[in-house]
Amino acid sequence: MSHALPTGSHLRYEDHRLQLEAVDLGALAVQYGTPLFVYSKSAMLEALGAYQTGFKGRKAQICYAMKANSSLAILQVFAQAGCGFDIVSAGELARALAAGADPQTIIFSGVGKTRAEMWAALSAGIGCFNVESVAELDVLNDVALSFGERAPISLRVNPDVDPKTHPYISTGLKGNKFGIAHDEVIDTYKKAASYPGLRVVGIDCHIGSQITDSEPYLDAADRMLDLVDAIEAAGIALHHLDFGGGLGIDYAGDTPPSADALWAQLFAKLDARGYGDRQIMIEPGRSLVGNAGVCLTEVLYLKPGEDKNFCIVDAAMNDLPRPTLYQAYHSIVPVAIDGTTPPVTCDVVGPICESGDWLGRDRTLAVKAGDHLAVLSAGAYSMSMASNYNSRNRPAELLVEGDTHHLIRERDRTEEQWANERLL
Repeated sequence: MSHALPTGSHLRYEDHRLQLEAVDLGALAVQYGTPLFVYSKSAMLEALGAYQTGFKGRKAQICYAMKANSSLAILQVFAQAGCGFDIVSAGELARALAAGADPQTIIFSGVGKTRAEMWAALSAGIGCFNVESVAELDVLNDVALSFGERAPISLRVNPDVDPKTHPYISTGLKGNKFGIAHDEVIDTYKKAASYPGLRVVGIDCHIGSQITDSEPYLDAADRMLDLVDAIEAAGIALHHLDFGGGLGIDYAGDTPPSADALWAQLFAKLDARGYGDRQIMIEPGRSLVGNAGVCLTEVLYLKPGEDKNFCIVDAAMNDLPRPTLYQAYHSIVPVAIDGTTPPVTCDVVGPICESGDWLGRDRTLAVKAGDHLAVLSAGAYSMSMASNYNSRNRPAELLVEGDTHHLIRERDRTEEQWANERLL
């Protein structure tokens, strides 16, 4: 029975009790109730530090992909650490600004920007729109002209590189909805450069998420730099090169390259191609917050069965959607180890009325009703994707800093769920 903890998580057992930094997680579960998300500030800044080390001495801007976790206090931590933000909606724009972001360091990505969202971003004075289709170019040009501005843009190119990850989070293959097809990029740049409402400033590439092999990055970089050669040969200058995000984390013994090691490889390639002095953009999300967070949950019942044993907990697919959506693996460990409870192999499941409501399958755990479990690597794509399905209240969130903690989101109150609804 393994209680291995992810690298970089700042988790450890002290006297058989699980701690995040110097805070006892069992005590937090009792004080605030469960389900409960708890994040380590040190883990986030340490992950960010690997990128900052890799970029030392270079012209670079790190833009946190806030879809991974958009809680205001977490955005504030990254803004204060010098990050910009990669956004995909007007709501994310408003959150980033509320957290203290410099608008010039905000990049607006996504395939379905509305006119209202474009207008809001132009009003805020963001740094760049990552445009993903010719149709979007037409609309953004129209909106920018009506606004009396030239919108700064880069084109997101689709390099048709396999990121070797789950198909739902692959974004750089020609069958994906994202980006401009590789063989259409030059003509699209020429079109963009001809529009009076647009100002070409860069090029962008993003091939997927939870990538644990450097080879796809390096392949995509080669293909993108080939395009930069051709675009600039056509007389269109590119101020920045944006290599996206997608670097994976340790969910279950995964060994992705460290950010500083990956960037050493990429900068070697950039230097060799003559682009090492360009402004570089990067949009990490999961790799900054994923292993910084845990979800604490209480064991409600142990339900033995002829074919399968179940450990029923109070966290569910509405709190942690990744296992249901992607068959994703999260390590699950006890918050306290007593050494007297016999282990049992079971599926860890939630109370929602769906067979897909599971957090982990075939886990060997020594727990009893009333014990607490920690679902690890839950800092990314958990709370940001949480819902009120089954009219369940979304959990509270805490940020740990050394031996102190901060309540950064209160648990939902049930009456808030229908605050905007109206009876007939």
